[in-house]
Amino acid sequence: MWSSIALLNNNFKILWGDEMQQIKKIKTDDKKKFYNYLNLKLTGLICEEPDWLANLSNASALLWLLLEDINWAGFYLYKNDELILGPFQGKPACTHIEIGKGVCGAAANEIKTQVVKNVHDFPGHIPCDSDSKSEIVVPIVKDNKLMGVLDIDSPIIDRFNDEDAEYLQKFVNLLNKYVDWSKIS
Repeated sequence: MWSSIALLNNNFKILWGDEMQQIKKIKTDDKKKFYNYLNLKLTGLICEEPDWLANLSNASALLWLLLEDINWAGFYLYKNDELILGPFQGKPACTHIEIGKGVCGAAANEIKTQVVKNVHDFPGHIPCDSDSKSEIVVPIVKDNKLMGVLDIDSPIIDRFNDEDAEYLQKFVNLLNKYVDWSKIS
């Protein structure tokens, strides 16, 4: 079965054969409800698609569409002992990040989610976008191997917290379930 995405009236629609499923923004202060909705939509987008590039592209587009107060959402993939820019939404970004450098490099080095309330207070922050004020980076690990990181920036200080980290880890877990990381060269 084929699928594609179209932007119609500022809402994404997922096309499944002749059927169309709309992805709408939801307004809620309940992060659990929001992230359950986000992860349900992610599953619908990637569960039958075998191509890693299509899946990571749709995942970043979904984050961009649904998350409030962000200015960048995407992936850095681990290749040749560094992080290389992958699919994303937002302004052009740094293309190579050394392991251990910046927020993304720290997350990859420590294999630990980084929740940064104010990026200007983070030692060694790499300012790809001067509008970014806070950031969350979730390492992507499959079979004890680093595959990359999910990186989300916000123009608002203190945008992310531990609850976001918990639910974005579930987002990454879904990617691990459906993305064949071995196809990335």
